[in-house]
Amino acid sequence: MKAVRAVLAVSLVGAAFGVAPTAHAEPGDEVTDVRLSRTSVAVSSLNTVPVTVEVDGKFPGESPDQTLHAILDRVGGTGHLDDLYSARLTRYEGTSDNGKWRGVLKVPSTANGTFQVRYVMTTGELYAEMGDEPAAVANGPKLTVTGTNQPRITVKQLNAPSPVSKPYTFRWSVINGQTGKPYGTRIRVTLDQDTGCKFGSPSTLLTDTAGYLTHTYAADNIVPLTCLTIPGGDPFPIARGWGYPTRIPAVGATPARTSAPVGTKVAVNGNVTGSAGACPIHLQRLYGASQWRTVNSGQVRHVSYRYTLTAQPAYRGNIPYRVLFPKCHSLTAATSRTFTIRGT
Repeated sequence: MKAVRAVLAVSLVGAAFGVAPTAHAEPGDEVTDVRLSRTSVAVSSLNTVPVTVEVDGKFPGESPDQTLHAILDRVGGTGHLDDLYSARLTRYEGTSDNGKWRGVLKVPSTANGTFQVRYVMTTGELYAEMGDEPAAVANGPKLTVTGTNQPRITVKQLNAPSPVSKPYTFRWSVINGQTGKPYGTRIRVTLDQDTGCKFGSPSTLLTDTAGYLTHTYAADNIVPLTCLTIPGGDPFPIARGWGYPTRIPAVGATPARTSAPVGTKVAVNGNVTGSAGACPIHLQRLYGASQWRTVNSGQVRHVSYRYTLTAQPAYRGNIPYRVLFPKCHSLTAATSRTFTIRGT
C-alpha cells in the first residue's frame, strides 16, 4: 500500500487525484479480465455519467465480502483529472479466490480525455494506512470522455496578507470554466483541510447563486493544506480547488550576549512563526543612519522553525542588528525588532 499512499499524497498537492503506482501486487492477486459497459461518454457541468465496470480476478485470502476498485489512468487528452477510481465493486459470482465483481464508475466532466483501466485494488488497500499495491491490468479497456462546461474553482484571500497570529478569510468561487459565468444555482461544496482534501468531508455547504462562498479560517502557526471540493464522485470528489494564504510571520531574535570583545562571535537565536522550514534567514547590521547590510545568513530549521546566526562586533560601541526573513513560500518578508550588541 506504500505506493497507494503515495498516490493519495500526490493528489493532495495538485489537480490530479493520483498517479498510478508501479510496484507489484500482493503475490497471488491476479486480474484476468476487465469490462466496461461503454467505450465513450459525454458529460457536462457538475454531472456524472455511470459506467458499469466488471472485473474477473483472483484475490486469495481476502474476506468473502471484500470489495474492489478499478483505477483508470489518463492515456490521452488533458483535463483536471489524471486518473479515475471506480466506486466499490461487489462480487456477484464465484469466490474471492476466483470470482467476478461488478460496480459503477462515476465519470465527471472534469475527466475529459481518454482513460485506460490499469489497476485493480481492494477497498481495504484504498483506505488503509499500510497494505499491498494494486494488481496490474494488462491491456485494459479504454474509455473516452468528452467533458464540457467543467467547473473552474478559484480563491481570493480577502485580508491578504494577514499576520500568522490572526485568522484569514478566503472567498471561493465556482463557475462554468467554459463560459466564464456562474452556473446560476447554489452549488453543494465541502471545505476541507489536510487529509480531508483526499476524500472530501461529509459536511457540505452551499455557494450563493453567483458561485461564491466566503469562509474565515482560524489562526494556526502551521496552516494545513486548504481546499474546496465538489462532491459527486465515489470515492473521490469530482473537482478540487486549493488555497494558500499569504501571511506575515513574526521574527524573534535574541543574542546570546549583549556585549562582547571586538571580533568575538556571538550566537543570535530566534524563531519564525508560520511554516518557515528550510527558508533562508539573514542577520543584518546597521551602517550609517539607515542602511542595513547582511553580515551572516542561515536557514530556518524544520519542525522547530528556529534558527541560529552569528554576529561579530566590528568596533567598540553599540552596534544595531536585526534579523531579516525574506519572502518564502506563502510567507511575506518580515524583520525582527532591532537589538544592540556592544563591542568592547
